[in-house]
Amino acid sequence: MIRMINKDVIDADNAARLADLKADYDYLGTQLSRRGIDIGAIKAKVSAYGVAVPSWGVGTGGTRFARFPGTGEPRNIFDKIEDCSVIQQLTRATPSVSLHIPWDKVDDLKELREKGNALGLAFDAMNSNTFSDAPDQPHSYKFGSLSHADAATRSQAVDHNLECIEIGKALGSKALTVWVGDGSNFPGQSNFTRSFERYLEAMKVIYRGLPDDWRIFTEHKMFEPAFYSTVVQDWGTNYLVAQELGPKACCLVDLGHHAPNVNIEMIVARLIQFKKLGGFHFNDSKYGDDDLDTGSIDPYRLFLIFNELVDAETRNVEGFAPAHMLDQSHNVTDPIESLMNSAMEVSRAYAQALLIDRQALEGYQDGNDALMATETLKAAFRTHVEPILAMARFEAGGAIAPVAAYRASGYRAKVSSERPASKSGGGGIV
Repeated sequence: MIRMINKDVIDADNAARLADLKADYDYLGTQLSRRGIDIGAIKAKVSAYGVAVPSWGVGTGGTRFARFPGTGEPRNIFDKIEDCSVIQQLTRATPSVSLHIPWDKVDDLKELREKGNALGLAFDAMNSNTFSDAPDQPHSYKFGSLSHADAATRSQAVDHNLECIEIGKALGSKALTVWVGDGSNFPGQSNFTRSFERYLEAMKVIYRGLPDDWRIFTEHKMFEPAFYSTVVQDWGTNYLVAQELGPKACCLVDLGHHAPNVNIEMIVARLIQFKKLGGFHFNDSKYGDDDLDTGSIDPYRLFLIFNELVDAETRNVEGFAPAHMLDQSHNVTDPIESLMNSAMEVSRAYAQALLIDRQALEGYQDGNDALMATETLKAAFRTHVEPILAMARFEAGGAIAPVAAYRASGYRAKVSSERPASKSGGGGIV
């Protein structure tokens, strides 16, 4: 397997930290034992957990107003998956990469799959793009794609999604994620009912093109780029879409695609209950779909979401198999560092949720003891689980301190010398 970072660098950094890690791990193990928790069992579950990295996430993002390129930015999908493999090599928590077409389109899919295999990466859900125009496409998506009033434009968008399925089949993917920016900017610009009918009709054609062992994830977003109305604007509409399409259709929950006061963890619970939770785009938000680093604003909410996921896992809910993927934009940080931190934050939330005393929690809920119910959750959230995460990484061949090992490796400087500098200018939400 190709390793983008010299193993000696990781080993040297780990050697300087291992004694302290063992002491911290043993101490935490003793604490958890008093609570009836086997630290080894928690570590095993954390070790088996993985979250996909978005190919577009390893490039520098931006705001609507400007993009400030970083050094050593990937030039193509082959550079991107090399950067993704660095994240996996150090964190051992990101075993797959999610592609975006046409950004990641290549002439030789066999070469791309072989490169992924050589780097130890699988290919996660495919992501279509009908929210911007590709070079030389016949019909523009300025006024919509799958819901467009023009049949030829809708057909073009459908064909693009079917092409994404074919590309995914060649790469070993098993899912297609569809998000559209369709909507309107002025009252009266479009008919709400007819545009949604057109969207559903187009999605049904795509659905019929799914292989038997594939799923399609529909994604909602309350605004942007359509500022007055959005065709798939909330989880309720998203649920209606999944219900209309059929059993292979599920809802994808992007943590940023909600109004600030929305109870996202309850949405997750509802979708689990009705077997329509397809997966997640993990990020964080301050105002509305800011695509900030996961857990950077509200790590407690991330934990509460994982509380619902672990609850479903514990109850062995039928068909429960949500896909997990990061989705972030990086304007002022090294994207690799941010994605590593986010992967660790998601793993942290999972580990903390595994520590919840579910029997006690259920008793407090049934007894209407609100204070002790919430304290039961907080007892798990307040637990410092970093020794579990670090030991899981170390035993899997990763780095005890991924960001420190990454910086010690000089990887960014190396690729900066190999990859031409990107030009700045223009808006840049990736």
